[in-house]
Amino acid sequence: MSAAARPRPLTPVSRVLRLCLHALLLGLLALAAGRAVADSAPRAGWVAGVCAVLAAVYVAGVRAPVVQRSERAAGLWLAAVGAAWAALLVVSPEGLWIAFPLYFLELHLLRLRWGIAAVVVTACAAIGGFVGHNSLAHSGALTPGAFLGPVLGGAVAVATVLGYQALYRESERRRELIEELIATRAELAVAERGAGILAERERLAREIHDTLAQGLSSIQLLLRAAERALSDDRPGAALPTGGTAALAHIARAREAAQENLAEARRFVRALTPPDLEHGSLAAALERLCSGAPGPRVRFSVSGAPRVLPTPYEVALLRIAQSALANVVRHARAGRAEITLTFMDASVTLDVVDDGRGFDLAGAPSASGEGGFGLPAMRARAETLGGLFTVESDPGQGTAVAVTLPLPVEAP
Repeated sequence: MSAAARPRPLTPVSRVLRLCLHALLLGLLALAAGRAVADSAPRAGWVAGVCAVLAAVYVAGVRAPVVQRSERAAGLWLAAVGAAWAALLVVSPEGLWIAFPLYFLELHLLRLRWGIAAVVVTACAAIGGFVGHNSLAHSGALTPGAFLGPVLGGAVAVATVLGYQALYRESERRRELIEELIATRAELAVAERGAGILAERERLAREIHDTLAQGLSSIQLLLRAAERALSDDRPGAALPTGGTAALAHIARAREAAQENLAEARRFVRALTPPDLEHGSLAAALERLCSGAPGPRVRFSVSGAPRVLPTPYEVALLRIAQSALANVVRHARAGRAEITLTFMDASVTLDVVDDGRGFDLAGAPSASGEGGFGLPAMRARAETLGGLFTVESDPGQGTAVAVTLPLPVEAP
């Protein structure tokens, strides 16, 4: 483990491994000191003293927070531990055992390349110490184990640490992916809630317009017809008392119907999508074109603008948004134009681009079976009794047009 990894919080596995390292090093020191004293070695006092100093230096560094925070402090502590261990190698051949926990300590405290270099130096020092004591003792020829032991121990330590680091990095990547997935799911849920709210607002506005508002308009027309019928029954003559009262009731009913119709229209306006809250359909389309990424988009209005029912404005805005999204994503166009045309009995929206186009005969979207969002546009237009058309050829751009018949206004 590198020094860069020290600020990370320890996992339960890391804590266990660290405790095992502490126990291993301190246990080996105790074993070396105990054997020297028990065997009455010539320098048993020196061995016990150096073991005690090494243990004290090690415990002091483990308990010092600065060693975990500062790479320089960690290096100085490791140097002190190494010096004490070198002294132990001089006075006792059993200091060789301490090399194995030192490998892990060096790989933990130092950056990888320096840690591996320190492991190599430690292994060489361990081999040198063992060879020196063997020469002084005149115990005969050296065995391969004297060299293979420290080398294999260092290799095992390096492989273990590298494997743990790889597992840790993989675990971190998985954790980050899970966090991103959770965040994406939360954003998607918010977007879906927003889309659901907008769809419900549009549905309510359409229902109020198509049911309550139209019903109140019809009631008003019927009451006006009844008032005219009563007045035409006795032209030029005074109405009887009952006829006058009926006309008064009809007038009040017309006023109530008119007030409720105005209230229904206010509800419809209140349910208007945010894009239409601060202006007309033309203003919303102008903002849509000015904020579109990619190709240059121009907006124009033809004919005399008039106030459209909210469902008409919503449908035309959504169709324009979907068509322009197709231009940006699929058409590879340099220019596009959106035109809103008002006529006496209808309103038309045209979206034209100079992009790559597509084959209408072979495109599933042409038949309304899916693709490019055209089926959704067609459904919106047909819901209001409109006509939706697409014209395109490969390399010739695309033209999308929707025409909606305007409702007949009550006199």
